[in-house]
Parts: sequence; C-alpha cells; structure tokens
Amino acid sequence: MKLKPKVDGSTDDLAARAGWMYYLAGMTQGQIAEELDLSRQRVQRLVARAIADGLVHVRLDHPIAACLNMERDLKRKFDLQFARVAPSLPDRADSFRSVAAVGAGEVERVLLRQPDLTVAVGTGRTLRAVATEMTEMECPGHKLVSLIGNSNFDGSASLYEVLQRFAEKIGARYFPMPLPVIATNREERDFLHSLPHVARIRALAHNCDVTLVGLGELGAKAPMVMDGFMSAEAMAELEAAGAVGEIAGWAFDSNGTYMMDQSDVCTSGVRVEPSDKPNIGIAVGEAKYPGLLAALKGKLINCLVTDEACAEYLLKH
Repeated sequence: MKLKPKVDGSTDDLAARAGWMYYLAGMTQGQIAEELDLSRQRVQRLVARAIADGLVHVRLDHPIAACLNMERDLKRKFDLQFARVAPSLPDRADSFRSVAAVGAGEVERVLLRQPDLTVAVGTGRTLRAVATEMTEMECPGHKLVSLIGNSNFDGSASLYEVLQRFAEKIGARYFPMPLPVIATNREERDFLHSLPHVARIRALAHNCDVTLVGLGELGAKAPMVMDGFMSAEAMAELEAAGAVGEIAGWAFDSNGTYMMDQSDVCTSGVRVEPSDKPNIGIAVGEAKYPGLLAALKGKLINCLVTDEACAEYLLKH
C-alpha cells in the first residue's frame, strides 16, 4: 500500500523540495506547481506532508496557532480521538474547500495506518469534495462499504453517492448499498433487508473498522428534501418532534439521540452508533452547527474535521 508518485523522484524528496520552496524560498503553490510540473492540489498535499513528516520545521504564531488551540480544546471538551480545524476564510466556498482538503489529509493518514481496513462511508457534498481532494493511493486490501442506499423512490441514482469516488482514489473494492435511501414503507424496508446480499453488505457496514460521514442539516432546504428523498411534510414532522440533524439518513435530537419513531421516514441504511472505533465526521457550514453539536454530545462521531467558525460555535455552546 503506497502513494502513487505522479512524477519522477520519491515522494519524500518531492515533499521536502516543495516544503523548502514554500516555507523557505517564499514561493506560492502556483509557482511551485509550475516549477515541479505538478498540479496545485498535489503541491498542497506535498507541502502538508513536509510538515507532517518533519521534513520541514515551521514556527507558527498566527493565525494557524488559534486553530491548533481549538483542536486541543475540542478534543478535550468532546473526548475526541482527534480534531482538525481549517482556518475560516471570508469566502464561504473557500472555507468549504479548505475543510475538504484538511479532511482528505486525515482520511489518507487513517487509510495508511493498516493494510486491510473496512471503511463504512456516508454520502453528501462534503464527502464528495474530500474524495476529490485525496491523492491517489494503492490500498487493495481495504474494503469500502456504503452506510446508506444509493437510489431514490423512482430508481434514479443519488447525486451525492461518493463510495465509487473513494474506491477509485485508493484502488480498493467497494460495496454499495443496493437500496433506496428511504423505503416506501416499513414492510418494503424489512423485505429488502432480508435479501441475502443486502444482509451481507449491512453486516459488513456494522462490523467496519472506521466510519466516515458527513452531517446532514434539516429544514425545507435540506438536501434530503431538495433531492426528493423526503417530502417537506415528513421533514416538518421530524423537526417538530425535535430532530436537529441526520447522519446517513437517520435523524437525531439535540442530545444526539436517534429519533425512535421517524413517522413515515423509513431510512434503509445502517445507523452510526457510538463506538471506540474512529467515527470521523467532516462538516462545514452554519446550517449544520446545531446538528454537529448534538452529534458530538451523543458521541455519534468521535473524530472531527471542520472550520474555525464552526469550532468557535462548538466551544461556546
């Protein structure tokens, strides 16, 4: 299992060279990319690796030091295995990309720890961006399995299915959940769960080594409603019952407790439960703050990647 070098030379040599150019020579990432004939995303990964592997040592006074302090405080407050905070930027879209890049680095590190991990993966725009930011790797021993169905009521594919994207980046086998995101009724859901191949995939997800999820917001403009997986009426009922967020289609309240009766919402995927294994949550955006706070309180996630603005909210509430 190794990173695939895209140019001549070892990855360590490239990381050291990129780190020297960036931190000591004062070159921009664009200039480095042109000099080394690499993409800017590749340069970003190499510069990050130069620091992570101790190839370059940098003293940080401001503003990243504030993010490091937040990571420490978040880890203590919520008893996290790790927390990573990306600097907030004036442009909200830039903050989204920044969190995706930081999340990609953390996912890469987790995947490189062992050669044969089973990773259960959620869905959503944030995870799709993380997969895009990741460096290509060779991890043939890993298995990726979906936590959530991959189609709508009418059989159309989910727009934010990310399992295949991750699998292509790391060269691993993947197991999509061959179900609608939300079943028509409980009888249909129970029947689908009874099918042998579905039962095997659900068991694989239940017994995974690592969980990687985004966090879904609720409300009339939530992706679950906008993409047609849930009616506005069903969403309103969930909110009226006290739901504040969802993970893999499963709604939970402000204490991070799953809603036992989701009315007509028959989520077909696997529920993420509190665990000692890494349950990695990656989220950004003000609309997700209440749900993320609840997920942390309920121990639904124990590893966090977010931005500075969200970290400030979580530490104040």
